[in-house]
Amino acid sequence: MEFKDYYATLGVPEDADAKAIKSAYRKLARKYHPDVSREDDAEAKFKEVGEAYEVLGDAEKRAEYDQLRRYGNRAGEQFEPPPGWHGAGDGGFQAGETHFEGDFSDFFESLFGGRGQRRGGSHGFSAGGHGFERRAHRGQDVELELPLFLEEVVGGQPKQVRFTIAQHDAQGRREETEKSLNVRIPKGVVDGERIRLKGQGGAGVDGAENGDLYLKVRFAPHPRFDVDGHDLILTVPLAPWEAALGARVEVPTLTGRLQLTIPPNSQTGARLRIKGKGLPGRSTDGDLYALLKVVMPPRPAEGDEALWRGLAERHAGFHPRSQWS
Repeated sequence: MEFKDYYATLGVPEDADAKAIKSAYRKLARKYHPDVSREDDAEAKFKEVGEAYEVLGDAEKRAEYDQLRRYGNRAGEQFEPPPGWHGAGDGGFQAGETHFEGDFSDFFESLFGGRGQRRGGSHGFSAGGHGFERRAHRGQDVELELPLFLEEVVGGQPKQVRFTIAQHDAQGRREETEKSLNVRIPKGVVDGERIRLKGQGGAGVDGAENGDLYLKVRFAPHPRFDVDGHDLILTVPLAPWEAALGARVEVPTLTGRLQLTIPPNSQTGARLRIKGKGLPGRSTDGDLYALLKVVMPPRPAEGDEALWRGLAERHAGFHPRSQWS
């Protein structure tokens, strides 16, 4: 298999901090989201970006990955784990285990194996008598990422999920089957939550039960809202006079627009709470927080400088950085 350069996938340097990695992921995930991107290979790139962030966004996995890079591995080169390597997470591959092709690449599985591992161990055959004897075998579990727009979380409409699963026919031969499901998004779901759909994985062998389907929820980055649990944060730009005098401004929400009252003498960084306009919760809906940010006009008009100088003279005793001393 080929070594994957996750830093190149996200377009960040090797010494990038967690904030830069998250920012790069959010930008690319939005760009390649299958529901909005028009590029032919958007879905494949979306998965590549998600896999890269799964590693670089996790301190433990990133440390393991960086350790491998010290062996001189580079993108496109054939990769073989160093002697004694066991990977991170669930401990890597061990003798006798069987893994399936999920939403992650073979390279990822070779490093962080155990994810999506089949519970049966073997392919459903055991040595016995003069050959191989069939035995019942539970169907394989499948784990996929479920990308969601925030509007989909609020709307509660079913989401179509398509995936290909490798399983075995009555003769024990491996075959691939495509499945399609309409999944209703549970109320109160949060980013990173794992949803289990019992019996929707691979088919069992000789009457054994089917495997399960696990969907890991991943909120697609939104151009306006940041997410904090069930709460949403919206940065609201204000002109200096709006912050000083107070104003009524129209702000967007996920379900429409509303009028927000800005109190006089508002400061940058102040947060105004709009109750119940966040994401749905299991018992109580989240809130929307308007984060105020004062911005200056891009170009001063004639006479503006005199006005600002007049204000500066009138408030000569005001020292905004007095707390520094």
